[in-house]
Amino acid sequence: MANDGYRRWMPTFDVVSQIDRQEVRNAVDQARREIVNRFDFKGTSTEIALSDAELVVESAAEGRLDAAIDVIKGRLVKRGVSLKILGGGDPKPAAGGRVRARFDLVEGIPQDAARELGKVIRDSKLKVQVQVQGDQLRVQAKQRDELQQVIALLKQVDYRLPLQFVNYRD
Repeated sequence: MANDGYRRWMPTFDVVSQIDRQEVRNAVDQARREIVNRFDFKGTSTEIALSDAELVVESAAEGRLDAAIDVIKGRLVKRGVSLKILGGGDPKPAAGGRVRARFDLVEGIPQDAARELGKVIRDSKLKVQVQVQGDQLRVQAKQRDELQQVIALLKQVDYRLPLQFVNYRD
């Protein structure tokens, strides 16, 4: 194919919200080990359960539940996982006088959030095109510099979801 100076493709990248599940599993395993070994958790039978969609923390007392949640959050942060992936988590009574907190693992960009992010980008007056594609956004521009400005803008906006920038194509 001859290079006639005409570019067929505009530079693009995708904005996604993904969870590094391996890092979450590692953080949960570390938190479990810490809870088993810590003196203040002895006899509270505090448990942490992880599934594909949620993280459940259960304990005999609400004070120990809060401490266990702090341990798991600390481990997530140390492993570079944003706490924005955790949704919910209100303590509720469980069977046998125990207390349970259920956290949903938030992944993907919902339609309403995608529209909000698209509006933020459009309001910045940068010459880019934004398309919602399922649970991600595709951003296109004629120049790479404009894409880099969009990335910088979205990093400045402290959004309720953890955002990653992938599939950068020049």
